[in-house]
Amino acid sequence: MATAIDGAVAKLRDLLGDRLSTGSSVRELHARDEAYTTPALPDAVAFPESAEEVAAIARICAGAGCPIVPYGIGTSLEGHVVPVNGGVSVDFSRMNRVLEIDERNLLATVEPGVTREQLNEELRATGLMFTVDPGANATIGGMTATRASGTNAVRYGTMRENVMALEVVLPDGQVIETGTRARKSSAGYDLTHLFVGSEGTLGLITRVTVRLFGQPEAILAATCAFDTVDGAVDSVMDAMQAGLPMARIELLDEVQMRGMNIYNPDMNLPETPHLFLEFHGSESGVAEQVELFTAIAEEHGGSGLEWATRTEDRNRLWKARHDAYYAAKALRPGAEGYVTDCCVPIDQLATAIRRARVEIDSSGLVAPIVGHVGDGNFHLVILLRPDEPGDLQAANALAETLNLMAIELGGTMTGEHGVGIGKKKYMQAEHGDAYALMGVIKKAVDPQNIMNPGKMVNVN
Repeated sequence: MATAIDGAVAKLRDLLGDRLSTGSSVRELHARDEAYTTPALPDAVAFPESAEEVAAIARICAGAGCPIVPYGIGTSLEGHVVPVNGGVSVDFSRMNRVLEIDERNLLATVEPGVTREQLNEELRATGLMFTVDPGANATIGGMTATRASGTNAVRYGTMRENVMALEVVLPDGQVIETGTRARKSSAGYDLTHLFVGSEGTLGLITRVTVRLFGQPEAILAATCAFDTVDGAVDSVMDAMQAGLPMARIELLDEVQMRGMNIYNPDMNLPETPHLFLEFHGSESGVAEQVELFTAIAEEHGGSGLEWATRTEDRNRLWKARHDAYYAAKALRPGAEGYVTDCCVPIDQLATAIRRARVEIDSSGLVAPIVGHVGDGNFHLVILLRPDEPGDLQAANALAETLNLMAIELGGTMTGEHGVGIGKKKYMQAEHGDAYALMGVIKKAVDPQNIMNPGKMVNVN
């Protein structure tokens, strides 16, 4: 295998020149993502600039049986981009052009290395926006591959709902196009959404067409404190049942709020469970939403609503939410963060969080809870001391308990982080007999098992 990979690397150097790196620092950069997983070095890192070059890379690697691991910007959280079998890491940072903004059809077509912030900057003058916001400034290609979600999903959906069409390079170098500009289709298998969430195990995404939305006339953000997590969750359930079209609904437990106040002293919010909310619409529509939500929250013990109408105030609020990881680490200086997530039916969310808190307390670890309460998804930031090996063992046990609990409650082991390395072992428990079908699909599309091997499914 090593000889074959060496031959592939030599051919790739002929193709790419100095855009093929075997330097130790570049390889180390591509050996891990943000997950608490063991790094693994690729044999080389390729920096293509076009779909044609990506196809040529795939053909060379296929001819040598050399693993291929796509790499966006490295913000994934379950070891998705770790090249566990070596091979070639394909870095899409040079394929970062916005190819088209179709204002009439509310679509944008981009290369995979375009980041979400870059796309929204390009859209600023059009009155349109790309709404999927996982927090990190991830690439559109990576967000597609991991079926990313985020704070806006409750109103605007995840990447599953927002990807319309793809260009994909298959493991043998063939280039295919899936989907159309039309808003719906009944024509054949839904190949677009086969690749959305496939985590690089079926092909290399080289072009993405995504949905856009009009920027709302009025935006109002708020924080609301509650005595209990149950009160916060019940408020959200009642608001959704009343038809309130809230754009963002984020839950932060009392432990996370303590970290927020340490990390952002100017916030000075009560250290009790909180909702961070945002309403979009017309001026009158937002006012009505606020009035109704205020009444609902008060019925469930909500208090101290603080509203932010100015753009800078809203941005400060959501930056604090997006900095939740760093705020959590402030609770235990010097600790590393082990981040995991799950998603349950909304009516099971309060139960799941209560059970999670019991498990956290019994583990002896510190682990704040944050969640996209509008869709039943929540996260733990488990804080590990690098000099305490027992912390990692306890964290793994806690994550396993959380994952299996979510499945037991009718949910999923991951609402947005994806499978990667960290959650692969729970796939059988969640999918049952359907998991074997995923292996059949993988083997049919990638018979050599060269596309991000070791992830998602087992291939015999």
